Amino acid sequence: MCEHIDLQSMQKQQKFSENEKMSDLINENHSLLLVISRFGLSLGFGDRTVKQVCEANEIDCKTFLAVVNFLSEGNFEVDHDYEGLFIPSVIEYLKNAHSYFLDFKLPLIRNKLIEAVSAQEENIPYKSIFLQFFDEYVLEVRKHMDYENKTVFRYVQKVLKGEADSRYSISVFQDRHNEIDSKLIELKNILIKYYPAKGSNYLLTEVLFDILSCEVDIASHNQVEDYLFIPAVEELERKNKQKK
Repeated sequence: MCEHIDLQSMQKQQKFSENEKMSDLINENHSLLLVISRFGLSLGFGDRTVKQVCEANEIDCKTFLAVVNFLSEGNFEVDHDYEGLFIPSVIEYLKNAHSYFLDFKLPLIRNKLIEAVSAQEENIPYKSIFLQFFDEYVLEVRKHMDYENKTVFRYVQKVLKGEADSRYSISVFQDRHNEIDSKLIELKNILIKYYPAKGSNYLLTEVLFDILSCEVDIASHNQVEDYLFIPAVEELERKNKQKK
């Protein structure tokens, strides 16, 4: 049976509430569009509140607000309780984020990178170098996210059912949850510092902006895992042990 984990202290510092209009939430913080889409919500909210939109789409409202407020506050050092956090909703959110990065955003950036380099013939020799850095980065991201999809989330599903697994715990994931953006940082720095462009290159500027945005987005994604998902699962593990 699925359990809710306490989020009580987080409620005290919420920036957005369930009575907020969903459209106002987006207008105040445009980056929350990505959060909304990863909860499976589509645009066209009208004047409905966060609660109304979540209820209409069978989304756990407290969990949605927990993620929205966590990312909006940007304070990742605060200790949190977890009253109301519905772990299956968090897993679905994280899975959707993985699909966004692997199936949409990163392939889109790669295509833009090829187009930007090919736009100036004198820089075509650099194409293989840039693509190598980028493809190595994507490979690391894919390995990381595949591990979460195939190992971590399956383990948590067992924990939600009260099943024990002496061979694994969420702390194993926490220990190996290392930074995956070193290759992206290298590519970013090469483009900023050493790319031999002549005049304005709007394509290059566009792809660099996408890389910078993706870097921030993946960092935020990892923080949701580190500061919400992992502690919630640890608490669930503890509760399961107490029942035995």
